Amino acid sequence: MLSNIVVASDGSEASDRMIECVLGLARAGTRQVTLVHAFSVRDVGGLYSSLQQFMLPRLEKQAAVLREAGFTVDIQTPLGFPAYELNRIADERSASLIVVGSVGASLAADALLGSTAHSVLQNAAFPILLVRVEMTRESGGQQRWTACQDCFRHILFPTDFSDNAEHAFLYLEHIVRETHAHVTLLHVQDQAKIERHLKHRLEEFNRIDAERLEGMKLRLEQCGAAGVDTEIPYGSPTRIILERARGGAFSLIVMGSQGRGFIHEVLMGSVANNVARLAPVPTLFVPAIRP
Repeated sequence: MLSNIVVASDGSEASDRMIECVLGLARAGTRQVTLVHAFSVRDVGGLYSSLQQFMLPRLEKQAAVLREAGFTVDIQTPLGFPAYELNRIADERSASLIVVGSVGASLAADALLGSTAHSVLQNAAFPILLVRVEMTRESGGQQRWTACQDCFRHILFPTDFSDNAEHAFLYLEHIVRETHAHVTLLHVQDQAKIERHLKHRLEEFNRIDAERLEGMKLRLEQCGAAGVDTEIPYGSPTRIILERARGGAFSLIVMGSQGRGFIHEVLMGSVANNVARLAPVPTLFVPAIRP
């Protein structure tokens, strides 16, 4: 399911660290990588050939790291609109995943890698793995970039039991079969929707949803999960997911990018959008199946 992927790179030191995360995807069955730097037609103009020659050695260096680890690697440097080009290449290569990076807790247009990450997430035709890359300053003022280490150590899977969440769960099952990861299944009873008129039914909702999570837990155990925990807290889904992500226990979030009430004009749900902006760990967003 994840054997063939597309990786967006800007050739920077930050994206070098993102490549280290890609190495870990070998555990999930990744074997083939298309490394892409898409030049924006709005920004490059007649400098495309010169900038392409400047970028290729940087991409070749990253490709060498991947090849040494056993991946088959191809490099592409298209000219166009980055989000469109990444989706186009993923479609042409029959890829199953696009990997993009974002620096720090920002998806702002002026952040390194940020504008591409934001655009790809909002126009996702494929599952997107968003890798957060952080810069820290050591003694002497030296900069140090860090990204993920073992992203399959402990996976957080938030679910609202929507069709999109079930589609994302199929990806989780594949990852667990390949990596035997520990998983926490999280369903947040949305206080904003329940408090005013449905609070008297919260115990009933908890019972029904606990049974749903137990069914999902059994499926993951049959896939070989090292362990499966379940949680049904009450509150704001965005706040609780981010609190769990920031607590340090989890190495990866897997979730659907649209939830209940999704309409096709809205390409990312509000919860997924906030997780993309603020979660400190890599997050795999799986889009809904479109008619």
